[in-house]
Amino acid sequence: MSVTNSSPQLKRELGVFGATLMGLGSIVGTGVFVSIGIASGIAGTAVILAVAIGAIVATCNGLNSAQLAANHPVSGGSYEYGYKYLTPAFGFTAGWMFLVAKTASAATAALGFAGYLLNLLGGSSDWVIPIAVLAVVIMTLVVLSGIKRSNLTNIVIVSVTLLSLAFFILACLPRAVEQGVNNLTPFFSSSPGAVLHASALMFVAYTGYGRIATMGEEARSPRETIPKAMIVCLFVTMLLYMTVATVGIGAVGVETLANATGQTKAAPLEVVARTVGGTGAAVVLAIGAITAMLGVLLNLILGLSRVLLAMGRRADAPRFLARLNREQTAPYLAVIVVGIAIALLVLLGNVKTTWSFSAFSVLIYYAITNFAALRLPVSERLYPVWIGWIGLLSCLFLAFWVDSAIWQVGLGLIVAGLIWHQIRQSLFQQN
Repeated sequence: MSVTNSSPQLKRELGVFGATLMGLGSIVGTGVFVSIGIASGIAGTAVILAVAIGAIVATCNGLNSAQLAANHPVSGGSYEYGYKYLTPAFGFTAGWMFLVAKTASAATAALGFAGYLLNLLGGSSDWVIPIAVLAVVIMTLVVLSGIKRSNLTNIVIVSVTLLSLAFFILACLPRAVEQGVNNLTPFFSSSPGAVLHASALMFVAYTGYGRIATMGEEARSPRETIPKAMIVCLFVTMLLYMTVATVGIGAVGVETLANATGQTKAAPLEVVARTVGGTGAAVVLAIGAITAMLGVLLNLILGLSRVLLAMGRRADAPRFLARLNREQTAPYLAVIVVGIAIALLVLLGNVKTTWSFSAFSVLIYYAITNFAALRLPVSERLYPVWIGWIGLLSCLFLAFWVDSAIWQVGLGLIVAGLIWHQIRQSLFQQN
């Protein structure tokens, strides 16, 4: 089943700059404020290498996503690519994995925002869930207003986050220069397996670049805009992550960074900033973490609603989800459903395994992306075919580095989704 040409299309309002910042708003959040600390506890100082490995894998995935989106610029990302270049089952699985992983990630971002805000204000943790739900409601209303206003909000959020990280780098640099030789050696204090484990986590910290592809229908000159935005976004993010990791470890040592991750009310970088610059520096980092989590939440609502829009167009989800508002700037019913789903997960308040579960689901999603890129005809290919093979194999390899219970549940959800898809398709054909 294909999307009909009569389906209402979203307006193309994003250029390279706006699309790049949308990608940065999706990436620079949990990855830099939390996962670097987690990965440091696994790989030690070699987390810097893990950041680079994650970036290489993400770049292969990003280039394949870019050439697919440039040639097929509609909302839905790999969900649509799976349908066009592979089979309906692959397409549905990509969309299903995206919805499962990113809805949980959005709830995590909302809870993270609430936790950092209360930490900054000295409030009670009893208010975490109500404030998280309020954040979801506000960001949902922003997305309902259309991509132009969402883009403006995102620019403000990303700017504050990047400024706080620039402050962190400048504040820690003198001490990193002074103590770096001691704190960064020995570099390989862990096993190669630990470095690969950390690389899997750091890859997930880059995956927000896919938001650029899922909004391909809203990009101006998509064949030029999307690849440029993805490449710039990934390059800037890699430099930022490696600089933050190097300066942070160089200033206080890997143990301080890793141990801080286990504290419930402090981000690792916030602890480093407090150690180096006192309470004032910690406040600046807390503000950056707060805006980062808001940026992640905003962009996840955008991306999830666009995938749900695409699935509604194909009847893989209820068709009413494909309706656009009068101005054709937002799939308003899809946005509302996404907001409700995220809020419900926030109410559960249990997101301890979200990161690993999202890792498995997202890696399967991007494996399908790379597989679809391998099926591109020569006339549509922008990059060498070996990039697709590296992306596919690395995603399948890293997906099973998570705990066995996580990937077993993930495989079960894939099977359950495919059963629903087959039943839905059979009913549709009968009608």
